[in-house]
Amino acid sequence: MSFQNPVFIPGPTNIPESLRKACDMPTIDHRSPLFGQILHPARKGVREILKSVDAEVFIFPSTGTGGWETALTNCLSAGDKILAARNGMFSHRWIDMCERHGLDVQIVETPWGEGLPADRYEEILTADTQHQIKAVLATHNETATGVKSDIAAVRRALDAAGHPAMLFVDGVSSIASMDFRMDEWGVDVAVTGSQKGFMLTAGLAIVGFSPKAIAATKSATLPRTFFDINDMTAGYANNAYPYTPAVGLLNGLNEACTMLLNEGLENVFARHHRIAEGVRAAVGAWGLDLCAADPSVYSDTVSAIRTPDGFNATDIVTHAASKYGVAFGVGLGEVAGKVFRIGHLGSLTDVMALAGIATAEMCMADLGLDIKLGSGVAAAQDYYRGHSAVSQKDAA
Repeated sequence: MSFQNPVFIPGPTNIPESLRKACDMPTIDHRSPLFGQILHPARKGVREILKSVDAEVFIFPSTGTGGWETALTNCLSAGDKILAARNGMFSHRWIDMCERHGLDVQIVETPWGEGLPADRYEEILTADTQHQIKAVLATHNETATGVKSDIAAVRRALDAAGHPAMLFVDGVSSIASMDFRMDEWGVDVAVTGSQKGFMLTAGLAIVGFSPKAIAATKSATLPRTFFDINDMTAGYANNAYPYTPAVGLLNGLNEACTMLLNEGLENVFARHHRIAEGVRAAVGAWGLDLCAADPSVYSDTVSAIRTPDGFNATDIVTHAASKYGVAFGVGLGEVAGKVFRIGHLGSLTDVMALAGIATAEMCMADLGLDIKLGSGVAAAQDYYRGHSAVSQKDAA
């Protein structure tokens, strides 16, 4: 693997030099007002990226998986009933975590490649007249299959059923890359991590809690210590943590939020969509299909690309690493060996994406697939030329 080539995995993503420098800082007293000058602006920046006015943002030394656990343990009690759909590896893992915590999960089995079945959610929630379901889990962007789900539709299902369940959303591979509207969608806990849209290394679990979720912590009885948001709240009031924080990463997060907000969130989302459309144009030119069932669920952060029956898609990933020093993502779970994944999120440009497309093309040709060299690159070039990120005025 070459350190000089960008990565095309769906996280961790490429790190801009300015963020690397922000994380590389001297030791400071993490219980001093100076630390507060890093912590509180970072939390404020995350709140803006979540498009929330009143969410409380908590940042733990962990990953998105720790964010899942934060949502569950702070808001629920053993035996509580949860509604979740399983449509990919990461929704599966969150369900598994619920079951390990003694929660009663009603699972809606959904084909991998399809989005969350909001209509089925509405039926189940409407039938739950005793309001036994305490929370609904929703994976906004299923990283294993390249599928984006409609969280607004899930909120409409809850509202149509008149159901008070909380809405927990896994936005690990969507937040800071794709439009996320915490307040508008009535999200009670939003979960993400530092290593994807925020363009940092893994190491931070980032969660936003609505006032309703905060209130639920008062009666929740699942055991929690490290991920206790009440302990964290008390620490934040004194510019501190209940334990040692990842100061350098928090400084990087602060800088990442500034970078994203300066670019403008709508511009960030448009950039990701544009890059993704170029990748999708290439896939079409190769004569291949995406794992995602139809354009309504195409992800703008990762494309899972199906290879012909009988071909091991993982060979593309291993070949790219060994011959060209480039990283792509393997298929996971039910689609292992059936897809390879091109991550196109975080610190990425059209030109960088073309390098990934060209490498994938070379790998498939090397391995004997009927791929014409240059076909996918040309299709992506045509798209990018017609949807340039730089206007003629800016270029001049």
